[in-house]
Amino acid sequence: YINSPGGSISAGLAIYDTMNFMSAPVNTICMGMAASMGAFMLSAGRKGKRSALPHSRIMIHQPSQNGGGGTASDIEIQAREILYLKGKMNELMAKHTGKPVEVIERDTDRDRFMSAQEALDYGIIDNIVTSRAELPVDTKPAVITAG
Repeated sequence: YINSPGGSISAGLAIYDTMNFMSAPVNTICMGMAASMGAFMLSAGRKGKRSALPHSRIMIHQPSQNGGGGTASDIEIQAREILYLKGKMNELMAKHTGKPVEVIERDTDRDRFMSAQEALDYGIIDNIVTSRAELPVDTKPAVITAG
């Protein structure tokens, strides 16, 4: 379940790598908002199992970095790193949405907010659901009890 305004790129990529490392499929469901890294995580779920509730909001944009400063050399190093991350995130988002990288680059230049329907049309999600009964068959959470 995702309700996130976004967050750290490095933390998000660590979660992404873990999602891909696991043998179990990861299903994603947006409830509320999936913005920035949250939108990326939503798109990175198992194809066919990426869902959103009808009034969810999804926002994509290019990576940003707070702070920065120091010497000219330090700023140059930080600029190279953010440009690398921008390229990597665009490639991965293109992979998960089926959009060309050039389209992702254009669409993430500024904040782009989407409704659930727009996110479905864009390829970020596969389903809009109003109840658990509408979730794809193996997406429903299992109830685990301690024994």
